Amino acid sequence: MMIDNDGAISPANTIFVLLSFEGPDVYSTAGGLGTRVTELSEALATQGYTTHLIFIGDPHKPSAETRVDGRLILKRWSQWISKYYLNGVYDGEEQKLYDYNESVPYHVYNEIVRPAAAEGKLVVVMGEDWQTAEAMMRVSDLLHWFGLRQKALLLWNLNSLMSLHRINWGKLNYVTTICTVSKYMKHRMWDYGVNPLVIPNGIPTRHLNPIDQDVVKRLREISKQGDPRRMFLFKIGRFDPDKRWLMAIEAVARLKYSGYPGTLFVRTSATWWRIAPTWSSVWRPLPTLAPPISTTCASFCPKILCAFAMPPPTPRSPTAATSRSASSRSK
Repeated sequence: MMIDNDGAISPANTIFVLLSFEGPDVYSTAGGLGTRVTELSEALATQGYTTHLIFIGDPHKPSAETRVDGRLILKRWSQWISKYYLNGVYDGEEQKLYDYNESVPYHVYNEIVRPAAAEGKLVVVMGEDWQTAEAMMRVSDLLHWFGLRQKALLLWNLNSLMSLHRINWGKLNYVTTICTVSKYMKHRMWDYGVNPLVIPNGIPTRHLNPIDQDVVKRLREISKQGDPRRMFLFKIGRFDPDKRWLMAIEAVARLKYSGYPGTLFVRTSATWWRIAPTWSSVWRPLPTLAPPISTTCASFCPKILCAFAMPPPTPRSPTAATSRSASSRSK
């Protein structure tokens, strides 16, 4: 709900600009940041705000694209570099970072803030994570140089603790309002001499809508594969040690060798195929066991990329399972 007060921001007087490496393309999604900026930009545009999202996009898609009745403007940056690095947004990260820092600030000034200021509008610029810290400082410097700094509100948000040693915290704290997503992150950032504003992530209201029960039934049929004892298991996260994939896989393996059947659904990043072949001895693709599930799963797991089903377990005694586990650890 909009605040109906004099001086409050509204779609009539405010434009949003989001700077992020990740974005809505599969190529650009490596973790939660891609989901955050995708949902935030769509939510702002849905409320009526013109919103620019500048991100490292898929090199094979248009450089610019509009959504939400033209209010959401996607700008895929550094595509000329990304075409040489096809393994996702962070492949060739340093080259993309250099190009982003060198070109995005002037684009924000010349193509967004300057026209908006001529129309009497405020521009809210929010950078995400360490990759955009330098760009945010350069945006501030440019706007100050051209006498437009007072026409923009600059926010910088931190989602993770990666590469914080590369940030000029004194300058960033001076030119932006620093934000983060949790009290935990706020307390961790105290070590860098800043006291960020906590703005928790939200969820789209569509995720609260009732689920089609026919789809639920179909998904259960696929996961059970005719065995009512088979468990439905689900794991989500990018393929990174931070997400404890090996721990999850070991837990599933122990269930299997203890005689408990299960179907594991996996939702991960665009680079899943790098390690999926190593799982062939444990799982086989679910579509070989049942009709394709991409449409069925879309209601539950947007952008789901793969789903595996464990073969029926070979009956083993607890002693055999324990011995196998102990033998593996001894190696």
